[in-house]
Amino acid sequence: MSAMPAPPVLPAGDPTRSRWLALGVIAAGTLMIILDGSIVTVAMPAIQEDLNFTSSGLSWVVNAYLIAFGSLLLLAGRLGDLLGRKRMFLAGTGVFTAASLLAGLATTPAVLLAARFLQGVGSAMAAAVGLGILVTLFTDPRERARAIGVFSFTGAAGASIGQVLGGVLTDALDWHWIFYINLPIGAAVLALAVTALPGDRGVGLRAGADAWGALLITAGLMLGIYGVVNIESYGVGSWRAAGMVVAGLVLVAAFVVRQARARTPLMPLRILRSRAVVGANVTQILTLAAMFAFQVLAALYMQQVLGYGALETGLAMLPAAVLIGAVSLGVSARLAARFGERRVLLAGLVLLAGALGYLARVPVRGEYVADLLPVMLLVSGGGLVLPALAGLGMSAAGEEDAGLASGLFNTTQQIGMALGVAVLSTLSAARADSLVVSGSSRAAALTGGYRLAFAVGAALIGAAFLVALLLPRRPTAPAPGADRAASAAPVTAP
Repeated sequence: MSAMPAPPVLPAGDPTRSRWLALGVIAAGTLMIILDGSIVTVAMPAIQEDLNFTSSGLSWVVNAYLIAFGSLLLLAGRLGDLLGRKRMFLAGTGVFTAASLLAGLATTPAVLLAARFLQGVGSAMAAAVGLGILVTLFTDPRERARAIGVFSFTGAAGASIGQVLGGVLTDALDWHWIFYINLPIGAAVLALAVTALPGDRGVGLRAGADAWGALLITAGLMLGIYGVVNIESYGVGSWRAAGMVVAGLVLVAAFVVRQARARTPLMPLRILRSRAVVGANVTQILTLAAMFAFQVLAALYMQQVLGYGALETGLAMLPAAVLIGAVSLGVSARLAARFGERRVLLAGLVLLAGALGYLARVPVRGEYVADLLPVMLLVSGGGLVLPALAGLGMSAAGEEDAGLASGLFNTTQQIGMALGVAVLSTLSAARADSLVVSGSSRAAALTGGYRLAFAVGAALIGAAFLVALLLPRRPTAPAPGADRAASAAPVTAP
């Protein structure tokens, strides 16, 4: 029988105020992590020039972080359940802040890449348990929907603020400051988290001390994500990239088999029995594959075809972030309470499909008001999609599995983004190359490549819509402790 965790203990005082203060701390930590991800992309040309990165080596400034982050989220989420989610959040924030200092001080490519890997480790530790802490604090459906709306707004705000702030810091100071900016934020989050976050002891390491399982899932995800991020270098049909992805999938499959047999599974498979959880995570992979590619490729279209600068690009995409945030905070929770998260998700996906479909016809001499602003307005559908996915993805998480469900949700998020950038960027580049060979100008060839990528992105949103149709209309939250012993019973001990 699995051990039942003690309920989270809020600091003394007004419990409502304490819950929202804890949410503020989690949101600030999440903002720092997301901001760091987008702020780095703007500064990469300056980093390449200063540290003498090769063109192929420069991509590892992003990849080193992504591989560590994506491969450790699931493990970190489960360790949070076992050892305490507050403890994991504090440790992760501390590692991320220290690694940011190391990255800012870097004078060689090797030091910067090592620091970026450590940033990924710290981010995984903190991000994996953030949503888990949130759902255990906010048990009322309406309050939880509002809290998830705030959490989703943080993601949208961090991505856009990072693009603008990255341009400002790099131009006004230098690229080192894109990492130094994390130091005061990280210190403030740590100081507040000590008292604001609820204390939880976890269920104990013995409840899930499956060392072989931890090795299999970490190695499988790391190998699979490594293969995905190398698709752009090797090509979509490359046997190297495909081989690494297949090997990663084999290890993940071996992990699932082991979890069905282990006496103390790292990931109790009961979490995968929920149609809402599985469907939300699959929908998320497809949606974010399209939307993260939109964020990257739309920015490239503005810079490489329309001639926008880094700061202009960030400001041009700001309306999308503002609208996503406004919808997440002011509309999504009320709509979900009235119509259900599934219907809200479907409506948001229709808007996103319209945005990418509109982008698929962008001209070479595009104008912002006519060709891009309508897209920024339609992308507000993300403010409906992201909170609904988070609510559905966490709908079956009990107290003992909240960190695991949070880690799983964050893992599929990273897989979706990595797949989108790698595959759609590769398709776009291949299409542009073929158009250049056929005699098109560079601007026309690039535009043709982006159009193809946006069209494929719209198709991915369509596939996400079909998966979302299969989701339950009103997923029910698990009753605390109900049938836990039976569902957690081991089959055999290896």
